[in-house]
Amino acid sequence: MEWNHYILFGIFSACLFFGGGAYALVWAWKNGQLTNMSQGACSIFDEDEPQGEVTDKFPVRRKRRKFRGQPTEE
Repeated sequence: MEWNHYILFGIFSACLFFGGGAYALVWAWKNGQLTNMSQGACSIFDEDEPQGEVTDKFPVRRKRRKFRGQPTEE
């Protein structure tokens, strides 16, 4: 395969990727996905995890040991 085939394939792939993104944006606009974004951002919260309060953390930090092999003082 010559180098110009790689360039044409890259341009074709980029056009497909851009077209798919544009199609997804138009679909979201027509279905009302972009009308009220603040409501959608808050829809994941419920009574167990109120908005603005952190109830879980990831990753959990472990206490460091001073020297290898010796447990930390607790």
